[in-house]
Amino acid sequence: MTAIRGSQGFGHDVYDDVIVGGGHNGLVAAAYLARAGRSVLVLERLGTTGGAAISSRPFTGVDARLSRYSYLVSLLPEKIVRDLGLRFSVRRRTVSSYTPTDRGGRPGGLLVGGGERRTRESFARLTGSEREYESWREFYATTGRVARAVFPTLTEPLPTREALRARIDDEAAWRMLFEEPLGQAVERRFADDLVRGVVLTDGLIGTFAGAHDPSLLQNRCFLYHVIGGGTGDWDVPVGGMGALTDALAAAARDAGAEIATGHEVLRIDTDGTAPAEVFFRTATGEGRVVGRTVLVNASPQALTELLGGSPAEGPAPEGAQLKVNMLLRRLPRLRDTAVDPREAFGGTFHIAEGYEELARAHAEASAGELPSVPPSEIYCHSLADPTILGPELVEQGYQTLTLFGLHTPARLFQKDNQQAREVLLTATLAQLDAHLAEPLTDCLAFDADGRPCIEAKTPLDLERELRLPGGHIFHRDLSWPYADGAGSGRWGVETAHRNVLLCGAGAVRGGGVSGVPGHNAAMAALGR
Repeated sequence: MTAIRGSQGFGHDVYDDVIVGGGHNGLVAAAYLARAGRSVLVLERLGTTGGAAISSRPFTGVDARLSRYSYLVSLLPEKIVRDLGLRFSVRRRTVSSYTPTDRGGRPGGLLVGGGERRTRESFARLTGSEREYESWREFYATTGRVARAVFPTLTEPLPTREALRARIDDEAAWRMLFEEPLGQAVERRFADDLVRGVVLTDGLIGTFAGAHDPSLLQNRCFLYHVIGGGTGDWDVPVGGMGALTDALAAAARDAGAEIATGHEVLRIDTDGTAPAEVFFRTATGEGRVVGRTVLVNASPQALTELLGGSPAEGPAPEGAQLKVNMLLRRLPRLRDTAVDPREAFGGTFHIAEGYEELARAHAEASAGELPSVPPSEIYCHSLADPTILGPELVEQGYQTLTLFGLHTPARLFQKDNQQAREVLLTATLAQLDAHLAEPLTDCLAFDADGRPCIEAKTPLDLERELRLPGGHIFHRDLSWPYADGAGSGRWGVETAHRNVLLCGAGAVRGGGVSGVPGHNAAMAALGR
């Protein structure tokens, strides 16, 4: 095996920090460490940096750069943007969500956003009274207080459970979010099935759980979806997700970090004290580099394998989502004529996400069947940020649609991924069509080869393309944002080896596009 040294392409024989993986968290860590004056090398398997947070042109001959995998920003702290001087911005969506329904043969829906008066009136039309709206306001006022208390702690040393509880300083809120299954709070506070479902969905994104799951996995997912920025808002990245990771890569390089793409790390050899040897391969051969500290921007499962260990006992990570990207010649008309499609699709458009529908879909998937009424949610990036489309497409009125399906665990695709993908996509679009005044297929654009501009990704597709274990978008089940036992470490990124840190989404307080594990691993490496 040939050792690649500085004279053969790298700037140093031994680096202060070698970072395995050039996803957004690895790039955050690289930028912080290089700005601290350390020698930093990032080794990325793919030909480009960014991991799941990229923009790409998936449709042949079409000038549309979509956020192909991850697509919205909530958990990225402004502190990271400011610290690293990132040239990156987001846009706030004026509408939070729209959920269509058909009651008594009359199309309608629940619009959340567009001002308090319109939201209140929408609740009243749907439910017949003011009660649900007042419960909604009280519930999210509570989660807002929790968000303002918890979010700043994500980039601080890991608090203990009791310290975080004291910081929240609201026993009823603590019990509701941290101790009781989320379904109890939803059922206690809301009576309308549709309203209940809209609330519950934030606990199910990329998470296969029921409202009353005793593991409280749904609570952990819900918590991360309502604390972002201290507000819980999910914002549109200007230029797409790739704009963020391009800015991060530029910040790392500007600070002196080296980034080597096309370098797949095969093994990490270390006793935990001496500098670690990192072995890799490229298209032309194999090599080795040495790092005093190694930060791994990959899943905990991949980290274990890189260190020569066997996969941990217990259930393997399993993703549970369908991701669909579409380009339309125009937005479809709605059966509910009281709402402009630009508003309905500008926020999160909930489909088949009533409370009972979600429960039925979870039960069917648990029994090994694709959901007969697949729940999903859609939004239109190009309404808030048309820069992802070429000028001609913008002028002609083209729009993007991003769909995220729930309760579709990887196990459902094991027998025949392609067939299951097609069946599920057809059923999911049928649920959308039920609320449209025209079929979605009539609005789809076509690529240069005459094919409709639509692509779908199952968990198995994500595992193959991005090496997400089981297609799990968080690398493993989300953790509570506090120390849970003696092994949590000071920052939640430490491993059994003192000089090896986990900086990917599977770290404590990982998941989502946040940069938090990257920041925290850099702080741990710097001894902060």
